[in-house]
Amino acid sequence: MRKQDDSVYPANITRAETASRAELITTGAYRLVIDLSGRDADGRPLADPEATFTTTSEITFESKAGVTYVDVIADRITNATLDGEPLNTANFNGTRLPIELRDGAHVLSIAAVHRYSRSGQGLHRFVDPADGRTYLYTQFEPADARRVFANFEQPDLKATFTISVIAPTQWLVASNSTGPTTTALDDTFSRWDFPATKVLPTYLTAVVAGDYHRVEGTIRTAAGPVPAALICRASLADHLDVDRIMATTQGGFEVFEEAFGTPFPFDSYDQAFVPEYNAGAMENAGLVTFRDDLIFRSRATAAQYDNRDNTILHELAHMWFGDLVTMRWWDDLWLKESFAEWASHYAQSRIGEDPRHAWASFCNARKTWAYRADQLPSTHPIAADMVDLEAVELNFDGITYAKGASALRQLVAFVGQDAFLAGARAYFDEHAWGNTELPDLLRALTEASGRDLSGWAAQWLETSGVNTLRPEFEVTDDTLTSFAVAQSAAADHPTLRAHRLAIGCYRVTDDRLERVFRVETDIAGGRTPVPELIGQPVPDLILLNDDDLTFAKVRLDDRSVRTMVDHIDKVDDELTRALLWGAAWDMCRDAELPVADYLAMVLAGVAGETDQTAVSRVLGQAQVATGLFLSPEHLAAYQSELTAGLALLVRDAEPGSDHQLAFARALARAVDSEAGAVLLQGWLEGQEVPDGLSMDADLRWHLVTQLARIGAIDDAGIAAELKRDNTISGSEWAAAARAALPTPEAKEAAWQRATAEPGIPNETHRQICVYFAQPGQEDVLAPYADRYFRLVEEIASGQGVWKDHGVHLAQTAMRFLFPTEVADATFVGRLDEWLTATTLPESTRRIIGECRDDALRALRVREANGPLPAVSE
Repeated sequence: MRKQDDSVYPANITRAETASRAELITTGAYRLVIDLSGRDADGRPLADPEATFTTTSEITFESKAGVTYVDVIADRITNATLDGEPLNTANFNGTRLPIELRDGAHVLSIAAVHRYSRSGQGLHRFVDPADGRTYLYTQFEPADARRVFANFEQPDLKATFTISVIAPTQWLVASNSTGPTTTALDDTFSRWDFPATKVLPTYLTAVVAGDYHRVEGTIRTAAGPVPAALICRASLADHLDVDRIMATTQGGFEVFEEAFGTPFPFDSYDQAFVPEYNAGAMENAGLVTFRDDLIFRSRATAAQYDNRDNTILHELAHMWFGDLVTMRWWDDLWLKESFAEWASHYAQSRIGEDPRHAWASFCNARKTWAYRADQLPSTHPIAADMVDLEAVELNFDGITYAKGASALRQLVAFVGQDAFLAGARAYFDEHAWGNTELPDLLRALTEASGRDLSGWAAQWLETSGVNTLRPEFEVTDDTLTSFAVAQSAAADHPTLRAHRLAIGCYRVTDDRLERVFRVETDIAGGRTPVPELIGQPVPDLILLNDDDLTFAKVRLDDRSVRTMVDHIDKVDDELTRALLWGAAWDMCRDAELPVADYLAMVLAGVAGETDQTAVSRVLGQAQVATGLFLSPEHLAAYQSELTAGLALLVRDAEPGSDHQLAFARALARAVDSEAGAVLLQGWLEGQEVPDGLSMDADLRWHLVTQLARIGAIDDAGIAAELKRDNTISGSEWAAAARAALPTPEAKEAAWQRATAEPGIPNETHRQICVYFAQPGQEDVLAPYADRYFRLVEEIASGQGVWKDHGVHLAQTAMRFLFPTEVADATFVGRLDEWLTATTLPESTRRIIGECRDDALRALRVREANGPLPAVSE
């Protein structure tokens, strides 16, 4: 028996290996029997039926003569034949089985015992503490289908899949195709036989099975109605927002079928909300899976609904870009993700009442993520060089998603939306059910637009780093006599790009800051004159990249900065405010805008902000600024100003509004005094709760966790709240609250769970890591700085639990247990010495390098803020 290794990728797969295999074989069809009955392929009971299951995978394919391998991660292979002849499995290493092929057609059959996942990779198994019911789902991207069935694990070997599942009769079982035939096998188990799918890569196949609740539905498509069910845990059924989810889905179908000129390519469209999910969602063909915290069991804000709508539309867009047409290898991961990112916001702009709202939310959230990622030492081109699976795993990031979508938005501005969509239609027509590379898309867009895109692609897709744009102008008698846009780039990423952008001129008039002039132009190189602005009166604010057409850091002149800080609340347009919020935050992070000004801007402008995504983001960023960008001698005063400002915002907010809830959450995160603790404890007990503020489960847990942070609740109090909310969400919140406690005993217990507990659920692990380090706990956290080095060494070498934990748990631990709160210059020096002396995988160095960069940035900004002006009374 070979024990399965669940490390990052126990057998990495390289691009070169898959290219060689694709030259050798052509896949035709898979027939899978996934047996969840606790028996092996011969009907014998498994030794550990709650931890293992069996699958028989039959692959029909053709090949040239040669030697290759089949991918299968399993405890053991119980039977293997090639063209009816037994295969020698002595060379199976737990992840690969070598096979020697003659020229011609083949049938390969492999039965194996696989292991259920607790890390969210492969076939994840979860038992709900609320009712003891069992839930399973698969997650295969990029290469975890081999954890469930033997296959050729690469995206360009597409095939049809006929999937059968044996499971308890009372379970719901769903897969990529609809209308299974169900046959009772005995009094306990039944078999579901699903029709064959369209041709798919292995990573897009899926199974959902267990005590799920299902709501049947129908979606109208250009080809007629298709079945479309919603699936969730039984304990969440009462919270499932069927009407809104289905309305968003229907709207997306209508937008995409019109825009892409291609009918929905599959026969059904089920959406399953599953527990302990690592990602936001996954575009399995016809059976999309989502994190089930997107089913809101407590009061949710418009930002949360917008985010869920966007996630639904993102995955739906993949049915065309990713599923119908699939990248040949993961070099073009960005193609499907950037396109889906752009398309989801495009669809929201078409479905919603205000077409600019979706792009304002994109600017406030996704582009902020991308700007940060593109300034890290790990930045990479949008079209990255994905040599193997480890490189792929690290590049599911803000560049692949949000910068890529921003580049597409720039491309739309460059060629025009009609030409862009015409190119997309031609691309789908030509490559349906096939595999493509970047040149295939560029060729379609070039033909549709008549523009040569080779230079655009070289600048935007093949280089790293973000440009900075600044206005340069001269004034005579309050009139602009010259104007140019200056462009710069970081020394290590010196590319200066061509940008299509708008420049807006704004004036304060009465009680508004309104745009009085706009020009759209192309810029390139280090300095581009803009003659259209000569002769214009000097505005109060000049905004480069108005309307957010390009991807660039924007700087403001001194007068514009003052206008922005003092008058952000007078800007009517959400997208304009989003650009100003983004510029201000980036300037604050670069030590070009004092924390005092950023804090004043947030407290003055957030109450009037109508985009709830912006509300939540700027409140969070204000707390990062006060927590990380101020020296200890200044922190208390500005923390008090933030807390006082938030208290006033809570007081003045409309009862029951999204603003009230967002302000209450932010206030709870900010309190650090006995008076603040008394206030939060009172809310928990129903005392002096602001009118309209719903003390539901999620808000209660938020308050409990923040009370734990300042030591105003103990483990018994956390246990009492868990008894009140005995659900998986409650269990995860309780783990977070205990990790946040400021005692040495609590920190040691949390550290042990996060770094040494076998089989810890992935989401519980994440919550512990996220809440472990808290502001104001420097003394109790100090011993963990050196322990972090040992932790990383254990992860890198696969020691202890890390030989079994998957990539997501490892990355979570390394990112969130990095000792940010105590990362002073002395620590960074020790870190650098350790990095020099220690052999680590490149993927590990990348994560630590990002954390190190954040620490250095905080030190630089802290120093630049230096002695601060007196806090206003």
